[in-house]
Amino acid sequence: MIQAFGLTSNSRKELPPAVDDVSFEARAGSVTALLGATGAGKTTVLRLMLELQQGRGLTYFRGRPLHRIAHPSREVGVLMGDVPGHPARTVRGHLRMLCAAAGVPVRRADEVLEAVGLVSLRDERLGTLSRGMDRRLGLACALLPDPHTLVLDDPADGLSTRESHWLHGMLRAHAAQGGSVLFTTSEPKEAAHVADHVITLEQGRLVADQEATEFARTRLRPRVAVRTPHAARLAALLAKEARTTHRSVEVVREGGNRLSVYGSTCADVGETAFRHGVLVHQLADEIGDMGPGAGALPVEAAAATLEPRAGVTGPETGELLGAGALGLAGPEMRGGPAAHDDFASQSDSHMGGAQVVPAAPEAHGDQVSHSSRDTHSGPAEGSGHAALSLATASRGPAPLPPLPPPISVRSAPSPLRPLRYELRRATGIGTGFLTGAAVLVTSALTAVLLARVGHTPQARLLAAWPRELPLPPAALGAGLLGALAFGDEFRHPALAADRGTVPRRLGLLTAKLVVAAVTALALALLAVGCDAEVLYLVYGRELTEVPADWLLLSASWFGLVVGCAWAGVLAAGIFRSTTAGLAAVVTVPILVVPLVRKALGGGSVGTAAGLSARLREVLLLQWPFGGERYLAGAVRVVAQPVGGALTLSLTALLCAYLLTALRSRVR
Repeated sequence: MIQAFGLTSNSRKELPPAVDDVSFEARAGSVTALLGATGAGKTTVLRLMLELQQGRGLTYFRGRPLHRIAHPSREVGVLMGDVPGHPARTVRGHLRMLCAAAGVPVRRADEVLEAVGLVSLRDERLGTLSRGMDRRLGLACALLPDPHTLVLDDPADGLSTRESHWLHGMLRAHAAQGGSVLFTTSEPKEAAHVADHVITLEQGRLVADQEATEFARTRLRPRVAVRTPHAARLAALLAKEARTTHRSVEVVREGGNRLSVYGSTCADVGETAFRHGVLVHQLADEIGDMGPGAGALPVEAAAATLEPRAGVTGPETGELLGAGALGLAGPEMRGGPAAHDDFASQSDSHMGGAQVVPAAPEAHGDQVSHSSRDTHSGPAEGSGHAALSLATASRGPAPLPPLPPPISVRSAPSPLRPLRYELRRATGIGTGFLTGAAVLVTSALTAVLLARVGHTPQARLLAAWPRELPLPPAALGAGLLGALAFGDEFRHPALAADRGTVPRRLGLLTAKLVVAAVTALALALLAVGCDAEVLYLVYGRELTEVPADWLLLSASWFGLVVGCAWAGVLAAGIFRSTTAGLAAVVTVPILVVPLVRKALGGGSVGTAAGLSARLREVLLLQWPFGGERYLAGAVRVVAQPVGGALTLSLTALLCAYLLTALRSRVR
């Protein structure tokens, strides 16, 4: 169950809040629709519920607020917008990556793919998916950790009728298994057809909280949609005949060549147009929204409204219902015939007369044709589709699609799960491999050019590090890969669907640092190996001799590359940008190294030369296997200007990252 109390967004300057004191409940085992026009505050309500936006109010998911739930994705499955995945990642790879993040078995990815019907597209890239397939994948991501609650923001937006029916069936199936479903929509007919409970918002305020049958009875009414190039003339003729016959007819000018006629039938409108020679392009029965603020209507008015429709029988009935027959079947089958009662709004002031009024700007957004004879409406509105809709409505609701079986998950994540996630994230796309290949090629060409120019020390030659450049290609490549580790998280926030921002957990940071360090070490070894091999092929063995102090040089080389990678990871995590992470890597040799060199003054290596011996004397420690040599070598590496600058930079970035993590947790 979802319980929302007093949800209110923070107002900006003198403007009223987008959402003001909204409270409601979404019961378990039912589907709840949050209905409102564009700008009514539906998405803001969801963001306040999911703690993605600051404001006032409380929301409980089965008795607990979201920030008190250890694993929010296991309690609430969220679908807001498109799937936040890298376009180059495959469908199956994206789900397997999320399996590691949620701590569920990898086989779960195949189960949800089968449930949403994407098994045949599991090797497709996310960037190639259509809108309908993207909606299916988004629902698969929400169902992956087997959550109790589904929260979806306009899930059927942009979908075809077939895809919408499939999606609604999945929501009904999840609710039938005891889960809670809350979705937003701007279509009243979709809310009446799919939901058991409808909550209506208007300008950020709650205006109605109704069962679906009551909502359909008080908010929907039939109308006749007419398209004609002589809209003004036909509207005047209909109003005149209504006054003559003392009938309550309301004609609404929708703009252009469209009319909406309330209180009449297709037959009456068609006969009027025929008698006066008015050309008609479309004549269709529709179910229209009565607009915001509509209240309960008297039963007598409903009966008077539905009487003209009862006279349309025979073959014409199927044509008039068309694709909308299935839409009316949902509320009727769940709540009885009351779903059809009182669809018309006939106030006392309209009785015995007619009214021609202009349409609201949003009038076109609430149309679902029951029939159509417009030649431009497409084959979906033909008699074949009408017959299919009637047959479907007469058979009752279609069987619910099977959902993936429930899973058992551990109460606490294993330390290896963030590492698995990071490995799948890094290897699921080709960016890292392409970057590594580009670094190796650039490093080899730079080494050949340096050898041709001459006057380059052997150590810098093997590292392809000209004195004119602040960093060698391998260090820049390691820094770029490290920056991408967090930069891609913010560009394609696969982990942020349930909380809105990339989680700043220490386990995730540790996994990224470990993977970045291993990648940097591999890149450093491959770069030196490729440089040495290319130099041997071009110039012979004399340029590939190993320096005498290779151990200290190797430690310095590995420390430089790993330090650049870590600086990229931390800076991108703090500033939420790959560019900022790479800029922090380049800033170290350009700005920090001169400052460190000036502060140290060149005497730090001599001062730290006897550190291991002094530690042994003070702490009475005996270093096994000549450990004092390795300690002295590490101290020398750190004492170098570049090593000292990297150490200071990494310390500052790590402290800043921890500070931002604590601040976000306090918020």
